[in-house]
Amino acid sequence: MCRIGAVKSKKRMHPSIALKLMQSQQEGHDDSGFAFVMQDLGGIFENYKELPLLSMAATVEGTRLAEDILREIGFSRVMQWSPEINNQKGLKIEAMPNYIFEVLQYPRSFKHATKQEKEELLIDTAIKIRKTLEEAKAGYIYSFWPDVLTLKEIGSPKDIGIYFNLWEGNADLTAGIITAQCRQNTNYDIVRYAAHPFFLEGYTGLANGENTFFEKNRDYQQKLYKGYIGFESDSQCLLYTLHYIRKILKWPLKYFKHTITPLSYDEITTRKDREILLRIKASLANLEINGPNTFLAVTPEKELLCVCDSKKLRPVVIGKNKDTVIMTSEVAGLNDIMPERDADIYPNERETIIVKDDLTIERWLQ
Repeated sequence: MCRIGAVKSKKRMHPSIALKLMQSQQEGHDDSGFAFVMQDLGGIFENYKELPLLSMAATVEGTRLAEDILREIGFSRVMQWSPEINNQKGLKIEAMPNYIFEVLQYPRSFKHATKQEKEELLIDTAIKIRKTLEEAKAGYIYSFWPDVLTLKEIGSPKDIGIYFNLWEGNADLTAGIITAQCRQNTNYDIVRYAAHPFFLEGYTGLANGENTFFEKNRDYQQKLYKGYIGFESDSQCLLYTLHYIRKILKWPLKYFKHTITPLSYDEITTRKDREILLRIKASLANLEINGPNTFLAVTPEKELLCVCDSKKLRPVVIGKNKDTVIMTSEVAGLNDIMPERDADIYPNERETIIVKDDLTIERWLQ
C-alpha cells in the first residue's frame, strides 16, 4: 500500500513537513519515489499568486523547447527559483538535468482577459508543452497554474529530500497546503507522471489503493475534456471525476461521492433526493470506481477533501489542532508531526470529509 498525506495550516509550511510525515510510515513505500504539490504559496512566491507558475523537469533540449513555446505564445518570465542541489555520491535518485520553477506574466493580449480565458490559455499551453516534451523524450511538465508548485521524483524519499535540501525548513519555500505521497505507481510503469499527487486546473488528488474500474473510467473520461490525458495511474481517474463534477458540470461537491461510490438502488429509492441520485447513477455509471481506495483532494477554494471506497478497505486518519489539519494513512504520522491535537477522526465508507479554508471540519453522510 502507498502512504499519502495532506496538510493544511494557517501557518506557512516547508515541504520538510511532508517528508517527516511520511518517514514514520516508511513501511508503506518501497523507495520508488516521492512527490508533492504545494498550494497557497508563501516565501519567495508570496507576491505572485495571480500569475502562473511553471513546474517541470527536463533535459537541456526539453528546457529550450518549453521556453520556445512560452515565448511564441507571448509569456514572459517574471522570476525563477532553482532548488539548491546536494548531489552526494550514492543517493538513490533518477535526477533530471534541469528543474524549472518559474513565474510567468501572461501575454500582453491577455491583459484584459477574463479568468476563464486565462485558464483556457494555461491548460492549452500545458498540453502543448507536454506533447512536445513527450515527442522529444525530453522532460515532464507537472503543473502550470497560479499559486501551485509541483515536484515529482523517482528514487528513495530520504535521498530525494537530501538531493533537494528539503529536510531542513526555510522561509523561502513555504505553503499553506501541501499534499505528498511516498511511493511511485508500482501497478504500472515507473514514470514521473504516475507519481501522486496529480494536479489539474486548481484541483489536486492523491490516493492509496486501486481502482479496478480504471479502463472503464479512462475510456469514458478521454471523451469528456481535453485535460483528461495521460492516465499513467488508475487513481488519476478520481481527480478527473472530481474536476468534471465541480468545474465542468458545476454540481455541488456532495455529488462527487454519489458518483464514484453510488448507493444501491434499494437505498436510493427510500430517499427524498432519489430522482437526482438515480439520474447520476444512470448517466455517470462509467465514473463509478471499485476496489480498495482512500482519496484525498484539494479544491480551488483551498478545501481538503477525503473519501473512501464503499467498503473502507484502506486506512486514513485526520488530526487537528488550532492551526493545522493533517490527513494521512497512519496515526503514526500524526503522532510524529502533531503529537498535541484534538480527537482524531477516522472517516467511514459513506462519508465525505471537508476541511474548509478556515479549518472547520464538516462530515457529510452520503
